[in-house]
Amino acid sequence: MTTESIDKKAFRSMSYGLYIVSAIADDKAAGCIVNTFQQVTSKPARVSVAINKENYTTGIILKSGRFEVSVLAESAPMELIGTFGFKTSAEIDKFADTAHTVDEAGVPYVTERVVAHVGARVIDKVDVGTHYVIVGEVECAEVLSDEQPMTYAYYHQVKGGKTPPKASSFESDGADAGVAPAEAPKDAAPRYGWRCMICGYVVEMDELPEDFTCPMCGMGREAFERIEL
Repeated sequence: MTTESIDKKAFRSMSYGLYIVSAIADDKAAGCIVNTFQQVTSKPARVSVAINKENYTTGIILKSGRFEVSVLAESAPMELIGTFGFKTSAEIDKFADTAHTVDEAGVPYVTERVVAHVGARVIDKVDVGTHYVIVGEVECAEVLSDEQPMTYAYYHQVKGGKTPPKASSFESDGADAGVAPAEAPKDAAPRYGWRCMICGYVVEMDELPEDFTCPMCGMGREAFERIEL
């Protein structure tokens, strides 16, 4: 068997959710977006999360030995997803302008536009290459709203979201890179747009307003490059 026999489109048929995983160590809180969080056993209640080794949040989880997961609702705004998915906790306090609280262990979790939260103690870590699969024993869990949880398909298809480069399901072949729509006929007038160089978000317009901010990652006009669609 060779890598040529792997059709990565098959992975797109898998079902995922969208979550914010968070932790705190030495009074430094961190959090990031993941899509590979799941329950692995019922008795005892255990969960796992796959998270990129390079994520700042990963180091905080491993240092503290605990993590929280907030299950995002379909109503979660792109600004919230952009803050936790396309920025780093090493540089900003992601919780500063985000509704949150802490569990009994003092670990913060997001409470706005969230369906439920789960707090866990790390009991194992598996090195799977670019990511760690971190296994936790659940210490607390609570339903926070009756909203529908956001699926990864909903995030892409309804909200027009892109996949962060450090996500488990990221593909560098263009599927997640904010690729422009198919080419227009050769006799059609050229169309122009702007692409965020941080997250790949594309907006179609001739000129980008000076005060424009990316609805995906929150970056300003200076992070956009002009492209022909």
